Amino acid sequence: MARIKTLFTDVGGVLLTNGWDGSTRAAAAKKFHLNPTETDHRHHLTFDTYEIGKLSLDEYLDRIVFYEPRDFSRDDFKEFMFAQSQPFPEMLDLVRNTKARHGVKVAVISNEGRELTEYRIRKFGLDDFVDFFVSSCFVRFRKPDKDIFRMALDLAQVAPEEAAYLEDRQMFYEVARSMGIHAILHDTYEKTREALSDLGLG
Repeated sequence: MARIKTLFTDVGGVLLTNGWDGSTRAAAAKKFHLNPTETDHRHHLTFDTYEIGKLSLDEYLDRIVFYEPRDFSRDDFKEFMFAQSQPFPEMLDLVRNTKARHGVKVAVISNEGRELTEYRIRKFGLDDFVDFFVSSCFVRFRKPDKDIFRMALDLAQVAPEEAAYLEDRQMFYEVARSMGIHAILHDTYEKTREALSDLGLG
């Protein structure tokens, strides 16, 4: 097996909680007394556009929340959104330590909007150990489009067999594997640590 030179990782569901998933939208609907069905419907119609960087967060919120008068402010809602992000300390340490011990590059491949991405990078110090970010809002591709993986490989200057990838979503894991990347379907810290060890990154 080729030596692994780059460790790619998702962020939401692997290093941190998801930034803005169904459960957090449901919590927001409850807190701010929104119609959850309408909010979710509007979200699905426009979120892809936000994730590939073609809408600002304010424009996204105009479409899903502030399309009618509200008794709360935009800043209140954004503060709630950002506060939902929480770290998985063991996983952050695992990736940091893997980089330090084995000298691999670390890069993020993620689907996320710009404001959430930038907040999460700063808040949790991701740029302390991540060499570069192939985030959908920066590159205008989203997983499962293979182009986002090809771009990550090109930027890292590695062949697929020289890369490992941590991903919590089955479809994205399958796409990466189909390209020859050593994808690991993240479930628990212990299983992922063992899988990395099997790739020579123990």
